[in-house]
Amino acid sequence: MKSNEQDTPKIGCHISIRKGYLEAAHSAYLLGAGAYQYFPKNPRSLSVKSFNMADALSCASYSKEYGLVSIAHTPYPTNLAVHDPGLMNKTVESLLNDLIIAEACGSIGVVVHFGKGKSADPLTDYRQILAALDEVLKEWKGRAKLLIENQAGDGSPMGTTLHELVQIRSLASFPEKLGFCFDTCHAYASGLWRPGGWKELVEIGNQLGYWREVGAIHLNDSVYPFASRKDRHAGIGCGAIGESQLREVLECPLLREVPFVLETGVGADGTHHEEIQMAQEWARGTPS
Repeated sequence: MKSNEQDTPKIGCHISIRKGYLEAAHSAYLLGAGAYQYFPKNPRSLSVKSFNMADALSCASYSKEYGLVSIAHTPYPTNLAVHDPGLMNKTVESLLNDLIIAEACGSIGVVVHFGKGKSADPLTDYRQILAALDEVLKEWKGRAKLLIENQAGDGSPMGTTLHELVQIRSLASFPEKLGFCFDTCHAYASGLWRPGGWKELVEIGNQLGYWREVGAIHLNDSVYPFASRKDRHAGIGCGAIGESQLREVLECPLLREVPFVLETGVGADGTHHEEIQMAQEWARGTPS
């Protein structure tokens, strides 16, 4: 039996793997989600994880049976623009480990932030990002992709425009192994998505070929206003972006097949159940 099938995009939230990969998928199903995101290992470390393959494969089987789509997310310390050789090697090994786990769990990809560099010459940082991506992907033979996420602009203006994202992918040695993750909060906070400008952003993305490579959406409202360059997520409809603009994203025909994942605080019941339901209703065009 398959569940959570609908005419709207698959919508879910970030899920803990504290009880294992299979249990994470089961938790998503119980929430009524059609998609979910997880950290494949300790989110605060780049250490390579020796994982339970049987658990991961059971997760993949369960997700397939119940129609769940999943994405993994790299640990917080991951930075593609790192220049220190030792840390660079550790980052590459960590990313390969994330991809291996994601593939075993049946996930479509691993979300990785664009990268933050502080070189006097920004081109040096862009080259480093390309070098890191190439080093990882020349070793990767699986189907799971690295999904580069747009950034909010806090600490560095890098990775805040669609032009940068598309250019990095086009210059990479293995573009077919790369996709994108679009974060609504980051887009708004960075100044990429101006108020009332969703159709304009869709058109720009179409011209650049961005949207056809988007593998996942992070559905987050923003605590801070447009172009604040502050990365702080709010519950959908409870922040500066607001319900009407997020509805435009959920109703966008280009994104009907793309999974949406909430990275917001839990509700009164300690879960994202109500927020997932609300997002599903918005995607169907149900009035508030």
